[in-house]
Amino acid sequence: MASKVFFSVTMSLDGFIAPESVEDLMRQQWMELQQWVFPQRFFRENLKLGEGGEEGRDNDIVRETFERTGASVMGKRMFDAGERMWPEEAPFHTPVFVVTHEKRDPWERAGGTTFHFVNDGIETALDQAREAAGDRDVRIAGGGATILEYLNSGLVDEFSIALSPVLFGAGIRLFDGVDASRVALEQVRSEPSPRVTHLTYAVHPR
Repeated sequence: MASKVFFSVTMSLDGFIAPESVEDLMRQQWMELQQWVFPQRFFRENLKLGEGGEEGRDNDIVRETFERTGASVMGKRMFDAGERMWPEEAPFHTPVFVVTHEKRDPWERAGGTTFHFVNDGIETALDQAREAAGDRDVRIAGGGATILEYLNSGLVDEFSIALSPVLFGAGIRLFDGVDASRVALEQVRSEPSPRVTHLTYAVHPR
């Protein structure tokens, strides 16, 4: 089968995926949103947070998402935040293509992650990511504006939401600005777990 372009995010019940301010990442509200992923064994091992952790369907989904991803694409805002917070061994372990106006040489990190900076648009970044991914999938890692740009351009095949039982009230909405006249969804899967509900949709042109 041909590889897919997908995104996978955690979303609050009121539709937010991140606080408005980068400075609020890793603070209490965002930590509550992401509370389902931190205890998972695969997540802990991937970020070298120590041995142990939970196993079960949540852990399987974290691992499956990682294993299907051959390359990632992200926007400059997400990269800038991550550059300050990711460990020396960045958690991707694949090529990552950053959509930006900044001209910069590739940034190679320990563990197999190399960030490539693409200056001529989302389609060029995706083309490069597809080539790098081979027969694996390409993940649009974020942030919200970058995901929306790919979705509105008809370049996303599938997405998954971990619906977290928290309310944000304000922040970055996943679908704020979506072109609903162009995007049709087909529910593929719904899986509840003790912590979140995992929803997966195929994307079709309307």
